[in-house]
Amino acid sequence: GARATDVKMAEKETILQFIPFVSKLGAGFWHELSQRKLEKYKLSEEARDIYGYYTNNAVPGLPPYLSLEYTAFEDTPVYPPPSFPSPGSILNTNTLDAFKNADKKKLLETAAQKVWEAITSGAAVDNPSLLTTFVLLTHADLKKYNFYYWFAFPALYPDQPITMTTTVTLDKAWSQQQISALEKAYDQFRVAHPGAGYFLVSLGEGGMALHPVREFQAVCPASGEVVAGFCDPSTLESNPGWPLRNFLMLLAQQWGDRIKSLDVLCYRDYTREGRRVINHSLLLKGIKLPAKSSEEDLPKYIGWERNEKNKLAPKVVNLSSSMDPIRLAESSVDLNLKLMRWRLLPTLDLPTISQTRCLLLGAGTLGCNVARCLLGWGVRHLTLVDNSTVSYSNPVRQSLFQFSDCVGGGRHKAVAAAESLKLIFPGVQAEAVDLSIPMPGHSVGSDAKAVDKIRQDVQTLEKLISEHDAVFLLMDTRESRWLPTLLTASKAKICINAALGFDTFMVMRHGFRTPKDQPEVPQDNTSTRKIPGNDLGCYFCSDVVAPTDSTRDRTLDQQCTVSRPGISMIASAIATELLVSILQHPLRGLAPSDSLADDEEEESECALGLLPHQIRGFLSRFQNVLPASRAFDKCTACSDIVLSSYAKEGFDFLLKSFNSPNFLEDLTGLTELYAETQEAQIWDLSDGEFSD
Repeated sequence: GARATDVKMAEKETILQFIPFVSKLGAGFWHELSQRKLEKYKLSEEARDIYGYYTNNAVPGLPPYLSLEYTAFEDTPVYPPPSFPSPGSILNTNTLDAFKNADKKKLLETAAQKVWEAITSGAAVDNPSLLTTFVLLTHADLKKYNFYYWFAFPALYPDQPITMTTTVTLDKAWSQQQISALEKAYDQFRVAHPGAGYFLVSLGEGGMALHPVREFQAVCPASGEVVAGFCDPSTLESNPGWPLRNFLMLLAQQWGDRIKSLDVLCYRDYTREGRRVINHSLLLKGIKLPAKSSEEDLPKYIGWERNEKNKLAPKVVNLSSSMDPIRLAESSVDLNLKLMRWRLLPTLDLPTISQTRCLLLGAGTLGCNVARCLLGWGVRHLTLVDNSTVSYSNPVRQSLFQFSDCVGGGRHKAVAAAESLKLIFPGVQAEAVDLSIPMPGHSVGSDAKAVDKIRQDVQTLEKLISEHDAVFLLMDTRESRWLPTLLTASKAKICINAALGFDTFMVMRHGFRTPKDQPEVPQDNTSTRKIPGNDLGCYFCSDVVAPTDSTRDRTLDQQCTVSRPGISMIASAIATELLVSILQHPLRGLAPSDSLADDEEEESECALGLLPHQIRGFLSRFQNVLPASRAFDKCTACSDIVLSSYAKEGFDFLLKSFNSPNFLEDLTGLTELYAETQEAQIWDLSDGEFSD
């Protein structure tokens, strides 16, 4: 009867099989290896320490990756939480023949010997990551950007296969209360021992707890019933990952005589649709450890990775299309933005942002900061317009300039700013235009040469605005904004205006006229809370006088932009974000204005939140307000009479505006309005004089 029972038990035992690692190397790793080969390693072929990492949070169906990034070459392991370091070594050969003829058996044997020494000496008890070491043999062809590589993940195994009785998922082995306790205990363990991929589980009266492997003597119960655990990169329902192989050899060699029964928790932890899941973790029950081996005798070992065809052979990757540092920079910028879309903003339309052509009128304090913010959003095409030079006071506030730009009379701001943008991000198409924008109140006169010069400047500005999708008005003076405001309204372009005071700022979007080749979008013009995008006012809609020459007879403090240093960065950031919000709204420039009150009552149609008409900031109170105003029918820049006159007369209309201070006021009816207002004030005064 006893023998029949033994046979029955033996039949229940199954051989434990493990899922090997799959190597995953990012383009940044190869770029870093290339740089080190050229600048540091040169002709040396000595092995060098590197670090990889693996995780236990893979989505079911993915292989157990061991990843190496550009940080693999750091002196200390760098790994993204929650992942676990894997120390290794890299041997980079100078030639392809040397790669092919390398003694693969010797390399694996040396790596396996190091693992065995870490087990027998106890070094792996204090630092279990030594159990997941690897060897990487490479050859980098830096002419064609072909990279040949072969990984070895040394795993020791005994003469007799390791067996177990059953494999169950955690939700079938433990109660939900126990699973919750495990989750809490694991989080505490991870905080206390970051990067530790192995642990022991105690299920005493004090509750569930996880302990580092080095505390085995204190944790192991007198009964010898041990529950060990490891962070499992495998996602299969019946097989654990590669890190368990050497861990079992460690348990057998160090404490095999104390362990009477062994269960292993294969801890898997991933988040699905915002919910954390560990129920798919495995519990391997009744594991039978091998007998303790002689420390002098190296056990059997395996470890070379199979290629895509499941053959024991190296892999090769061609990165000629991505190894260019400029392309690497572009992919890195895109990755940062894509991370937003993966979890936070799934509807974020990144291609629209990157393809938007932005014209920045003004390359000073605001222009520099707006350009930097646009780079961060992945905008690839920027044109900067300015006609001034960099002075010694500029670099500390204008972020695209440096001291050398001031020397020798100063470089042209637009040129220096565009070159600086390309140094920051070579993938940007940054262009510079040295241009003086014609302004009302700045008389041109009748001199033919002067008129021709102004005509050329106007034509240049018209062409620039036609060629771009969004225009930023970032100039110093009020009147310099008039012509771009008129042109953006005429050509139906998105226009963002930013202006600074000492401790105040104003950022606004101009009302957007429907392009002539597009049908009118239905708008609710009756709402008192939201003003349609085509009925929003421009920068000049609140003025009752036409723009004039504000540069005449100015004192030194009036000639410079005197403002608190941080306010330009705030305004620039808001101006950039306002454009991006417009681009994310289904109506684009025709989007109605939002306010803070709207946010409390209904959700904005913009994926990024509110889309206001204006943002006015008061730094002295650290407060922003979001006013909105309708277009003024007597506006000197965007009213129908101004736009129609420009459309009919073209440059002749503009010349009258430049030369005659009162032309725009007379045209729009502001002169008449002013006279009526004065007359009304006189009558009010007269009524007051004759009242009792």
